[in-house]
Amino acid sequence: MLLMSKKTLVRLIIIICIVLTVVGIWIFKNKNEIDFSLQATEIDLEELKSYNLPIIIDFGADYCLPCLEMAPILEKINKEMQGKAIIKYVDISQNPEAAGDIPVLALPTQVFINANGKPYIPSSNLNLKFNQYRYKDTGEHAYTVHYGMLTEGQLRSILAEMGVTE
Repeated sequence: MLLMSKKTLVRLIIIICIVLTVVGIWIFKNKNEIDFSLQATEIDLEELKSYNLPIIIDFGADYCLPCLEMAPILEKINKEMQGKAIIKYVDISQNPEAAGDIPVLALPTQVFINANGKPYIPSSNLNLKFNQYRYKDTGEHAYTVHYGMLTEGQLRSILAEMGVTE
C-alpha cells in the first residue's frame, strides 16, 4: 500500500478544493444565462420577465403564409437585439400548450411585455391595432397582443417604444 505524506495529502486536498470551487462558480454563473435563441417550444413568462428585458413572443405555424414571411424578419431582429430584448417564436401547431392562457386567436399572434414585466401599452403613433386583455377577477391588464403580420419597421418602432436602443 502506498502511503502519502501529510504534506502531499494536504496539497491534494487543496487542489481538489480549488477545482470544486472553480466548477461551482462556473455552474452558478451559467445557471442564470438568458436563452436568446429565437425558437421556443415552451414559454415560461415568469422566467422571461425575471431578466428585465423587453419581450416579444410571436406565435405562428409552418402552414401560415404571413408567419413564413415574418420568419426572416424575426431572425434578423433576434440576432440584432441579443442582450437588449428577448424575441421568441413558437410554432403553435407543434406546441399548442406553449401559449398557456395567452389569447392566440389568429396567426401570427405577437405578445409584448415591457422590461418591468408589465404589458406594453402602445402609443397611437404606431397606427397599429393592438388588443389589451385583462384578468377577469382583478381587471388588471394581462396582455397586449397584436394579430397579423408585422413588418421589420413596425417591430423596430415597437421595440423603440419599449425602450430598446439600437
